[in-house]
Amino acid sequence: MFYHASQTPGITVLKPRISNHGTALVYLSAKRQNVLVYLSNAVEKHCKQVGFKHSGSYRKWASYGFTKDGVLHLDEYYPNATIDTYKGESGYIYSAEVVENYREQSDIPDAIITESEVPVTACEYVPDAYEALLKAMENNEIVLRNYSDNSEAFQEWNIRTIKTEYQNASQEPEYREFLRAKFGLSDD
Repeated sequence: MFYHASQTPGITVLKPRISNHGTALVYLSAKRQNVLVYLSNAVEKHCKQVGFKHSGSYRKWASYGFTKDGVLHLDEYYPNATIDTYKGESGYIYSAEVVENYREQSDIPDAIITESEVPVTACEYVPDAYEALLKAMENNEIVLRNYSDNSEAFQEWNIRTIKTEYQNASQEPEYREFLRAKFGLSDD
């Protein structure tokens, strides 16, 4: 079984879409818990909450990685980022039994990608993404690194990296708005 998360209800066929990688693909995981992070996008949620007008796709905010054992670890790059991003957000986890022409996604354990459409075989409604993440954490399926647990070296790296991201995002006003608000950046 493979899994895909979306805030869009009623999907019967997963169709390739362009993400941050610039190629139209369907992204799936063999681990249900790994798709929970896709139930909300911090950039999109922030822009909608503050009324930032944007048309087109939103930049994806992916603040996660994987342990040596392949367990997803969610990292907070600003205080209370997990609650801020996921609390109160609902969505759907779609399941697929048959995925044609797929290949493993080399940088994400247990993930596959395909350029083919994927028929959905089941759908699970998730009323609160944050609660679902907490349950996965309790089951040791996901690890959370709170902002307050980050080392001083990580904090320094984080600020340098975010400033560079901000400078390089001149064609992504929604991403700049998010970075400006969450990290106190300005154009000065």
